[in-house]
Amino acid sequence: MKKLVFLVVLCLGVQVLAAQVRVHTDMRTPTWNIIGLRYDAELAPGKWGSVFPPRLKALNNKVIELPGYIIPTKVGSKFSEFMFSIVPLASCPYCGSGDIPSMIEVKMVAAIPITEKPIKLKGTFLINDSGDDRSEFFLLNAKLL
Repeated sequence: MKKLVFLVVLCLGVQVLAAQVRVHTDMRTPTWNIIGLRYDAELAPGKWGSVFPPRLKALNNKVIELPGYIIPTKVGSKFSEFMFSIVPLASCPYCGSGDIPSMIEVKMVAAIPITEKPIKLKGTFLINDSGDDRSEFFLLNAKLL
């Protein structure tokens, strides 16, 4: 009986350990923190939109470097356009678990292969404050560092 109880406890312990979420590398940098300052507010009665504080607007049209993870927007093995986030795909609330992270739409100079590992990019940061349905942030002419 003791052996049976031991085996059950051992199996349950293995299941708990296997169910643990893999912790990703923290990609937060001062630049990501500034990008995270964007917030939503009621701009007029019944009209909501994004607010870009002055510190964030100061990054507009500047060349920046950001570490992060590729979030593909279509199927493939190499990408020249994708979303970029401080958390990996497995932590994306639409694809896994977690909160909604800041994301940037990237347009690369040359296509790069998909990877689950963090990468570092350099490109021109652009804020889209037009209110249209496109991404609010872009990294244009990006290069892999």
